[in-house]
Amino acid sequence: MTTTARLPRALMPFGSGQYRLLTAALAASLLSAGAWIVAAVWQVVELGGTPIDLSFVAVGSSLGLVLAVLFGGVAADRIPQRRILLMVEVVRGAGFSVATFLAITGVVEVWHLAVISFVLGLADGFFYPAYSAWLPALLPEQQLLAANGIEGVLRPTAMNAAGPAVASALIAVQGPWLAFAVVAGLQVVAAAVLGVMRTTAVRREIDGPSVHPVRQTFIDLRDGFSYLLRTRWLFATLVFSILLVFVIMGPVEVLLPFAVKDQTGGGAGAFALALAAFGVGGAIGSLAVASMRLPRRYLTLMILAWGFGGLPLAIIGFTSWLWVMVAALFICGLLFSGASVVWGTLLQRRVPPSMLGRVSSLDFFVSLALMPISMAVAGPVGEWIGIAPAFLIAGLVSPLLAIGTLAFARLGRDELAHPLDATVDTEPVTGAGAAAGFEPPVDEVPRSDGGMRADSEAG
Repeated sequence: MTTTARLPRALMPFGSGQYRLLTAALAASLLSAGAWIVAAVWQVVELGGTPIDLSFVAVGSSLGLVLAVLFGGVAADRIPQRRILLMVEVVRGAGFSVATFLAITGVVEVWHLAVISFVLGLADGFFYPAYSAWLPALLPEQQLLAANGIEGVLRPTAMNAAGPAVASALIAVQGPWLAFAVVAGLQVVAAAVLGVMRTTAVRREIDGPSVHPVRQTFIDLRDGFSYLLRTRWLFATLVFSILLVFVIMGPVEVLLPFAVKDQTGGGAGAFALALAAFGVGGAIGSLAVASMRLPRRYLTLMILAWGFGGLPLAIIGFTSWLWVMVAALFICGLLFSGASVVWGTLLQRRVPPSMLGRVSSLDFFVSLALMPISMAVAGPVGEWIGIAPAFLIAGLVSPLLAIGTLAFARLGRDELAHPLDATVDTEPVTGAGAAAGFEPPVDEVPRSDGGMRADSEAG
């Protein structure tokens, strides 16, 4: 306790030995994921691929994620999360090893990469719900914002900066196959670290009559969707997220490599630098948020940061200067990751522990449901209207979505009624039970049938 008390606010979670191990495993996993992105992209380019081919590979990953993430949430609420994370790392390591073998033997094709990406997406669908549900079991509540900030630093630093930089260096030395081999080795490290951690009990009492596992899975999914639909702050934010992801993810994931190559004349190193700018911005934004208290208007500021964080994308298609792309992506990363730290903490603080895995999976599912479509259409749209108009649309629509969400959802009353910073001297309107999710939020009232309805329906 003394050591923890001496640590800065943003570093307090490192006082826990189990958290330090989890962070080491996460860092290795994110580093391999970032290296894979660049290695897979340049393997497609070396095969003579087009934006449509790259869309094909990107869709495989996002489609696997969307298909698996709901079941990953159910698993996270019923199976010890360490076991889930360990299995995920093993599967990812196997996928990278297959890619290495295919590339070394010279038989790799675009469809091979798409299939491997699909399997990796399936594994990722189980990773995020398990990680999110496990974190509150390892740390006290007051350290969750800092822990999410640390993840927010690691994710862009390792995935968007260090990983791509390592991959580009390895590609320059030998080719994509060497990068594939290194990321497979990193997965071994991640699995080994998780293997020495201790298993914690699932924070949920499994009671009631025995039900067939398949039926129980869909009952759990139904309960998760029910919670989502009756909780206004959660529903409104996820509707906004699904639209935002559709608008921006296709251009960023599919068109950015070709914007870098065609407009600036850059290669794998220039593309890695662009991704690194997003990562460095994200790390700074996450660290800044982790070092402060939760804002009073946490919902409003979070949605505005996400929306206006997409605005710099508008300039990417119109510049031939790499440094302009780097600056734009830096600002995007700064705002996106800062807002994501608030969002992760919000879920862990206001969602009941027994449902956190499912709600985290629904967060991924609903937010990313249109990602495969966004990636699938980005290539054809980029060839049809051009890369510049595609990025312009993405950049201008993003802030409009944020403003529209705040205008229609009216989340101000809810965030004022449920302050998440213990130092705020404001009495919650509906009490701590509502803030934790066990009672209706301020904008919901009981129905006569025992369900919930929004206050706009009352009277």
